[in-house]
Formats: sequence, structure tokens, C-alpha cells
Amino acid sequence: MSQAETTRRIGVALLGSSFMGRAHSRGLDAVRTLEDHPAAVPALRAICGRDQKKLDGMRDRYGWERTSTDWRALVEDPEIEVFDNAASNHLHAEPTIAAARAGKHVICEKPLGRDAAETRKMLEAVETAGVLHMCAFNYRFLPAIRFARELIERGDIGAPRQFRSRFLLGSGAVPGEAETAWRLRRETAGSGVVGDLLAHHVDVARYLVGEFTAVGGATRTWGPQRAGVEVDVEDAVVATVEFASGAIGTMEAARVLPGQVLESAVAIDGSEGSVTFDVRSPNELTFADARGSTTISVTAPEHPFAELWWPRGHGIGWGDSFSHELRHFLGAVAGAWEVAPHGATFLDGLRCAEVCDAVLAAATSGHRTEI
Repeated sequence: MSQAETTRRIGVALLGSSFMGRAHSRGLDAVRTLEDHPAAVPALRAICGRDQKKLDGMRDRYGWERTSTDWRALVEDPEIEVFDNAASNHLHAEPTIAAARAGKHVICEKPLGRDAAETRKMLEAVETAGVLHMCAFNYRFLPAIRFARELIERGDIGAPRQFRSRFLLGSGAVPGEAETAWRLRRETAGSGVVGDLLAHHVDVARYLVGEFTAVGGATRTWGPQRAGVEVDVEDAVVATVEFASGAIGTMEAARVLPGQVLESAVAIDGSEGSVTFDVRSPNELTFADARGSTTISVTAPEHPFAELWWPRGHGIGWGDSFSHELRHFLGAVAGAWEVAPHGATFLDGLRCAEVCDAVLAAATSGHRTEI
């Protein structure tokens, strides 16, 4: 049977041509060649952004059929079935809602909205339109995170008791690094490191441990001015967290630490053992119990996503998680599987936004905030 007889081609439009736009373009490009008989492959219809020179480069590099500087034209295009929003935070809600109302299935980068209220409007729009939706929390599509969920679900660590995470960067402290002005303003970003970094780990915590019930928090802004603007969002956050399961934990994030290039790690301790993950080693998971600890190379044929890539022991990188998540969403659109539970729906995006808002509220009030 030929690929044409088994594979659905799905027209995709992408909004965004910077960091996340490149990650999504590369991910979509790879989806076309990962499998002999995929459930779906993208037809790269159009990429949209503000900088025509940058758009031309993206078209030539990744094979987009055309470029546009007006996302509204793409929303109305009948050849486009999936609208992929990888733009900056203040451009998440309006284009995504418009695309859903036009009948497009939508995938949008995190955080969905700049706060929970805006995110709720996005969820209501996709539910009313009856389209498929996914929030692009790519950590769910890293091999070790997916394998950690398998271990936890089968009871290898027992009942989760404590959660810890750190997401630390130095980009805001190094001139010329990737920090952009829109990330430093509440109007365009919604929040600072809470929505930018902590949100990743909030979603990982929900995926692995369950729902949050209460948080405490403290934030700092080290500003006052970077990237040519006045900084009015937080540069650092530390939070205490409580879960419906009874587990407790701590979370921290910062992006103005000169000694940190990248540290993004999570750990879950249970009644019988623990698992630890660091994104710098996306194919590795450390498991420990009373007998000792071992580092598992999540690259064997039976491990998550291994069948898509190389022989045992040959790992994949952070960027490949975007291929996994976009393959997952396109497969859901083709009817091969559901978006949830492994894909984060817009409801998951809202739950994450509610936790993030609660952390900021706790930091402002100085008191524990229930969710």
C-alpha cells in the first residue's frame, strides 16, 4: 500500500518566524520524513510574520509554499486545516480565536494567554467551534518525561510525596543573548519567568503528579531596564506548591543569572522511590529506590518515541520534541488518536495559567493562595 493511500495530508499555516517559529518549522519538516506510513503529514501552506526578509529565509529553508504578513488572510484560507501559533504571547489569543471560529484546528505555544482570563476565552472559543486544540508544552514529548509518566503510572515510585523543579537561565544577564523586549513587558508577555519558564514545569508537574491545590510565592525584578525597555515583569520566582494527592513541593525559575546557561530539572520523590530529569540530557532518567540509583538511557526500542529514530543508544535532542508534538497533533486531526492525555489541550493550558496566576497572587499578597 502506498503512502498516498494511508497518509492524510493536512494543510498547515504557521504564525511566527523567530525562535519558536524556527522550532515549529523544523519540527513540521521532520514529520514528513519520520515514518514510512505516517498517519498524517503537513503540507506547509504558509508562514506568517512581520519581517519579510526573515519570512523569505524561512520559506527557502523549510519549504513553506508562500509567506504572508497578515494572519487574517491565512485564517480564511480554505487550504489551511491547522493553524499553528508560535508568535509572541500578545499574539496568541486573537489569531487563535479567529482561526478556531473559521473552523481551523489550532495548536498554540505556551502560555496560551497572558493570564487565566485570556486563556479561558481561548478555551471557550475552541469548545464552541468544536475544533481540535493543543497547547504546545513540548516537555511532554521528551522521551524521559514520557517514560517517567509510565514509571509513575505503574507504581514504581509509589505514591508521589514531593516535587522539585528548577528552570534557571542567564540570557537576561548577557548582552546580545536571546532576551527580547516583548518578554520584559506585562502588556506583551503577561508575566516574566512565571509564564515563560515556570509554566513548563507547572505542566510537567500536572502531567506527572496531578492537580495543584495551593501555592505560595516570592518574586524579584532585577531590572530596571534591559533590551531598551523598562522591565515590569518578574525576573525570578520561588514557589511552594501543594497537590490534590497530598504531595508538596518547591519550584524556582530565573533568567538573569550570569552563571547559568541552562538548568531545567524536575524530580519526583514517592513512597517507594524517585525519578529525576534534566533537559540537558533529554534521553536520560535517573531512578532511585532503597536499593540505590540508576540512570536509564531512554533509547531502547520499547521506550517512548524510539521507533521514530535510531538504533538503541542513539539519542535525540530537545528540538526533536517539537517533531513529536506536531506529529501527535496532526495524527489527532487525522483521527489516529486523541489529543489528550499526552497532548496538552487548551483546558490543560488554562489549568496551568490558573496555577501561574496564583503564584503571582501569592507573591503579591505574601500569603498562601488556594487554586
